[in-house]
Amino acid sequence: MGNIIKNILTGKVITKPVPIDEEVPFDGGVMITETDTAGIITYANRKFRILSGYTKEELIGSPHNLNRHPDMPKATFKGLWETIKGGNYWEGHVKNMTAEGKYYLVVVWIKPKLDDKGNIIGYIAGRKIPDPDLMQRALDRYKVMMHDE
Repeated sequence: MGNIIKNILTGKVITKPVPIDEEVPFDGGVMITETDTAGIITYANRKFRILSGYTKEELIGSPHNLNRHPDMPKATFKGLWETIKGGNYWEGHVKNMTAEGKYYLVVVWIKPKLDDKGNIIGYIAGRKIPDPDLMQRALDRYKVMMHDE
């Protein structure tokens, strides 16, 4: 049984699946999500919902780590949060997990959303198809990082 995630809007509890070593290929297109400053999903476009396997009702109000694959080291996300909370753009290779437990590989970019006064009010993230060699290097590095954690 996987970790439990609670949707703050609906109160619904979502149990993350046990990972399955099967890739769901990301064919490109526009996959966008937006979150508040705490990482709670406020928007997820259709492409993201289809690939992740979660409904709009499950996603909106849930923490974005709902789709985090357990092969991803915590240090990667620590650096991500330090970067975006500082108002900066972040980009990295990520292994995510679908609602079924399968995985998909993407290059994610995240940038802060600002109000009229320049205050961070949330974050917007998009995904690109990763270069296979660079993705493999990242996955190899993540294995080492996970071992060190």
